[in-house]
Amino acid sequence: MENTGWYGIRVKSRCEFRAHDDLSLRGFEVFLPLCTVKRRWSDRVKTLETPMFRGYLFCRFALPDRLRVLTAAGVAQIVGCGNSPVPISENEIRSVQTLVTSKVACTPWPYLQTGQRVSIDNGPLAGVEGVIVKAEDGKPRVVVSVSLLLRSVAAEIERDWIGRVQ
Repeated sequence: MENTGWYGIRVKSRCEFRAHDDLSLRGFEVFLPLCTVKRRWSDRVKTLETPMFRGYLFCRFALPDRLRVLTAAGVAQIVGCGNSPVPISENEIRSVQTLVTSKVACTPWPYLQTGQRVSIDNGPLAGVEGVIVKAEDGKPRVVVSVSLLLRSVAAEIERDWIGRVQ
């Protein structure tokens, strides 16, 4: 059997949950990272779980299974170059999974290509690799990027969590 890899899946507008459920029912390992956001209406404020990378989710599959992935409800395309799907680094997926499971406040962040790469050695984000940026409020954040999707997510960190600088 051919090796599996993680691939970015672009979904139709507001179909992240539908595509996640259908791909899961088809037996694929699916990862839909969610973040908590507060939405304000005129009469109330509500806390919602929304997709971290709007319009995308991740799916692990072997290339011969790509037709089964493409025919799932809500799936628009597999991210890649032309008609060739390009796998996402296992390290990038693992870092995003660690951010999601850590329950540290995460915020979608503009994609960064330049900056200082670091590894977080302490705290709930230990093992995460990303780029350090300073937020408007002066607090440091680590930004983890998924290069193929040109998307990033930032999480607040403590200065003493930062380990080796790459």
